[in-house]
Amino acid sequence: RIHGASPHSPLMTYEAMSLDVQHLLTRLGITKCILLGHSMGGKTAMTLALQRPDLVERLISVDISPVSTTPVSEFSAYISAMKSVKIPDGLTRSAARQLADEQLRPVVQLPQLRQFLLTNLVEVEGRYIWRVNLDAISHHLADIMNFPVFHKPYPGPALFLGGSNSPYISSKDYPEIQRLFPKADVQHIEGAGHIVHQDKFEEFITAVLNFLPPP
Repeated sequence: RIHGASPHSPLMTYEAMSLDVQHLLTRLGITKCILLGHSMGGKTAMTLALQRPDLVERLISVDISPVSTTPVSEFSAYISAMKSVKIPDGLTRSAARQLADEQLRPVVQLPQLRQFLLTNLVEVEGRYIWRVNLDAISHHLADIMNFPVFHKPYPGPALFLGGSNSPYISSKDYPEIQRLFPKADVQHIEGAGHIVHQDKFEEFITAVLNFLPPP
């Protein structure tokens, strides 16, 4: 929800997003799945696995732990920067993206992260807008940065796949990962930042395939 072409909603909690995935699985007729999620998607996948372990055969969480990420997050500044972008009407798509890129640069220094954010810039009736619901994200930022409280662990295999240059899966998170995911394996891909699958695509795919059960 609130991303891409998915419906917008004022509510954005991990419980709500977990229900979205459950509804999708029902609609697709999938009774058990291997679930992979990155960042906020990883927390959504963990929430679903902990709520409904019967639906999740294996879990892969990419560069995120089941803990609060507030201390290492710059997302609040990114959202403010995205909200302040001003683009005049009538520009070509490439010119609009270039202008937005220049306006984001002082706050979002990493070029690949800016490119990632700019995928959300879309043209609607001659105007350029962000297709993510920035107001809803701002409103629920505390929920997104935190993680729901769970007492019963997920019994299935889990892979926590981080980037070595990212702070989002650190050794201080290991006790909580172990508590909630006792069958967890933690790996870091050398040279990758937060967007592991973009930074080190081949190594990412290899790590995921090695974790999957044999066909």
